[in-house]
Amino acid sequence: MDIKSYAGDIKETGIKSAVVLLFEGDLRPLSRLGRGVSAKVKRALESLDFKGKEGQLEKIPLPGQRIELVYLVGLGKKDKVTLDTYRRAVALAVKRLKKDGVEEAVVISPKIDAKISQALAEGAVLGDYTFDKYKTSREKEKKEVKELVFHKADESALKKGVILAEAQNYARSLVNEPGNVINPITLAEEAKRLAKEYKLQCKVYDEKEIQDMGMLALWSVGKGSATPPRFIHLAYKPRGKPKDRIVIVGKGLTFDSGGLNIKPGDYMRTMKMDKSGACAVLGIMKAIAQLKPKVEVHGIIGAAENMPSGTAYRPDDIIRAKNGKYIEIDNTDAEGRVTLADALSYASELKPSRIIDMATLTGACMVALGEYTAGLFTNSEKLGNEIKEIARETGERVWELPMDDERLRKKIKKGPADVVNTGGRYGGAITAAMFLEEFVGEGIEWVHLDIAGPAWSREDYGYYTQGGTGFGVRTCVEYIMRL
Repeated sequence: MDIKSYAGDIKETGIKSAVVLLFEGDLRPLSRLGRGVSAKVKRALESLDFKGKEGQLEKIPLPGQRIELVYLVGLGKKDKVTLDTYRRAVALAVKRLKKDGVEEAVVISPKIDAKISQALAEGAVLGDYTFDKYKTSREKEKKEVKELVFHKADESALKKGVILAEAQNYARSLVNEPGNVINPITLAEEAKRLAKEYKLQCKVYDEKEIQDMGMLALWSVGKGSATPPRFIHLAYKPRGKPKDRIVIVGKGLTFDSGGLNIKPGDYMRTMKMDKSGACAVLGIMKAIAQLKPKVEVHGIIGAAENMPSGTAYRPDDIIRAKNGKYIEIDNTDAEGRVTLADALSYASELKPSRIIDMATLTGACMVALGEYTAGLFTNSEKLGNEIKEIARETGERVWELPMDDERLRKKIKKGPADVVNTGGRYGGAITAAMFLEEFVGEGIEWVHLDIAGPAWSREDYGYYTQGGTGFGVRTCVEYIMRL
């Protein structure tokens, strides 16, 4: 889809279709269609129940007119509209344009600035996403929207929005790939391909190197599979002295059976999505390589399959992590935090000012917050607040959970090792985050995002379709760009 801005008279574009976003009860933006077309649209509305409420869409055919089709999309009450409202509205419009076979349209927004321009571009690209590569019955000439022209939008903001949304869609597609396509080895190959295309640094460590480096936690989780684990380190380094150094860490379980503590069949379904944090890291690095901030950015992924076999790690095993701490295994299905122990230890050795990790870590977080909100845990009130503020703009919902309950912390300190990999049923998302904190270097600001809920959508809504969402890509990139 070609997305561009046009500041002149709409009739000069020669485009026959228009999408007009409207606040509830305010038809003034219709005037930009021209007096004649605007009058006809208003007359048509007299017999329709369109009020401009959020989610309303009305198609008005105008045969023989300069603009032959007008789509009206409601934004809701003006004082309630957010940036994400614009994303959802234009995504709704794009889906309808595709359904109707409309290849190009002018988009009019009642309000426009750089942030709204970026949000509109993001909504268009995210709303256009489909994952149908394994559908053999796809139409030979697939319907697509080839061009959207945003009236009086900020051109550079549109371009940034496209980059961010395409990076998120890239992550979505990786999440949607099944375990027989994306495993630790092929995920590492994809990282190398990405690095070559976007001129990033990339180093992949194999199973022997993982053991030699002392990453016995990652190796232990992955050794039960016929496909060995991989450790991936991507890096973007700007020209000149960087303003800062940040590390993004992603959980990369390409499939999670639960290991010897095997999951029931219903819970094993969709476990290809347990690599969502890793896929988000790749999406973030893709966007960063194009946007070129003055910040050094490292992307870290510990990739493994958690499978049951004669070589799988066991309950009661005690494993030494890269930072020297010993982990007792209570449950092999709490494997993500074990792999992240080594990834966070490695990330800390890079001496960044900040680490952000993303992981589909706990069902407990979904119980607490639902399917659409990520849990945020941090050792830095300032960093946590910054991420929350940006997430409000990106529409990627996060909610902070507490890390200060020392009685809960004791639950992961019991037993013969430094730390145990589960703290029991209650407060499970919090004790998992407390476990991860054990492997973050002293003096490093850290945020953990438990994305178990929003990383995978079980339904179509807003600009998402059923499947991987690429959650976290836009929030993390926006944060890095503002450092």
